[in-house]
Amino acid sequence: MDTVVRTEGLTKDYGSVLALDDLSLEIGPGITGLVGANGAGKSTLIKILLGLLTPTRGAATVLGHDIARASAEIRTEVGYLPEHDCLPPDVSASDFVVHLAMMSGLPRVAARERAAEVLRHVGLAEERYRPMGGYSTGMKQRAKLAQALAHDPRLVLLDEPTNGLDPAARDDMLGLVQRIGEDFGIAVIVTSHLLGELERVSDHVVILDGGKLLRASRTDEFLDATGTLLVEVLGDDAQARMAAALAEAGVMTQARGGLIALEPPNPAADRSGVPDLHDLVRDTAADLGLGLVRIQADHRRIEDVFHDAPADVTAEVARG
Repeated sequence: MDTVVRTEGLTKDYGSVLALDDLSLEIGPGITGLVGANGAGKSTLIKILLGLLTPTRGAATVLGHDIARASAEIRTEVGYLPEHDCLPPDVSASDFVVHLAMMSGLPRVAARERAAEVLRHVGLAEERYRPMGGYSTGMKQRAKLAQALAHDPRLVLLDEPTNGLDPAARDDMLGLVQRIGEDFGIAVIVTSHLLGELERVSDHVVILDGGKLLRASRTDEFLDATGTLLVEVLGDDAQARMAAALAEAGVMTQARGGLIALEPPNPAADRSGVPDLHDLVRDTAADLGLGLVRIQADHRRIEDVFHDAPADVTAEVARG
């Protein structure tokens, strides 16, 4: 499976809103983060890929199936976690997952076995017979994830799976997403408007902005080193004293939480006789009697793409 999703000039025009604007991209296996602000076109794209919306123009394939002619086949091979709460409150998670597994074509006995398995994987084994109306937000998201996996799909589309979750539950959900992609070998496309939270789990990232493709590439290509060094020191008024001493030595600094960010030297400047930045930091900390905890390279974040997006974005997600 070399290509999971391919779109060519995909456009969705509602008249007053252009939700997708001539979107052409290719997504391969692994975990792909589909990120962008609310209204960027993420949910619209997923619904078009599932055959739930008809594009104004353009074409797309999912797992080799044309969305215009094979939407039923696509839905048999794809699991979908919708963004909004759509769970019947008086139904147990077990009955819900069994029902949807049968709708996907599994016989009743196989559906019950599969429901028990996926509910255990998502951490709802002990709660599976409770009505879902009494579930917390995190439990409801897990139930939605379970039904998306019930029919053993080749691809899962997860629309804002961390929406409404507290930080601990968000981390748990991202851990489940990572497990689906890495341990189960299922291709995953996961959306989020929180641009930084998918860095940990995504192999590739697609960034949409106003319905357009802003950038698509491997995650590690977003996170290259910036040239800035981050320094942590301990001692009385350590950060201020260290920053002042480095400023006297001609190093530009700024506070970054509990760290000091050191701007990289100008490559055009005459650096003859000037000590290496690492050596300068070490010697300055020693002279001030401060404990030097760490010096580390600063890395770009996915958010940085919005500040310096290339004019000529690449339209294909790099594959391994």
